[in-house]
Amino acid sequence: MPIFISNRITLSDDEVDLSAVKASGPGGQHVNTSATAIHLRFDIRASSLPEVYKERLLALSDHRITDEGIVIIKSREHRSREMNRQGAIERLAILIRSVAEAPKKRRPTRPSKSARAKRVNAKVRRGDIKKMRGKVTH
Repeated sequence: MPIFISNRITLSDDEVDLSAVKASGPGGQHVNTSATAIHLRFDIRASSLPEVYKERLLALSDHRITDEGIVIIKSREHRSREMNRQGAIERLAILIRSVAEAPKKRRPTRPSKSARAKRVNAKVRRGDIKKMRGKVTH
């Protein structure tokens, strides 16, 4: 079943490597014996994503993306393997959707002439106050 990212972008199942592992942490008798946690591995460079998406994903400073360009998502919130599988896939889709929009270009701005004048006048006034702090002579 393909993974739906947007109207035009889907990922095939063979691009995502899912493996079941034993969940760590406290739990009942069942949790320590069954492999219900899911590790998802997704190679950005080898994927069928558009180049723009790949570049933006690789430029992200996300702890889930390794230096080699592999996304690793661990899902162990639920008790069932299938729910953890769906959760991991959904988190991957959210990560990819986050780079879908181009970041807004920054337009450099300058303070207005009056704002610069107000700043200088405030500094002059503060300096005058400090000048008055000297010793008083009669």
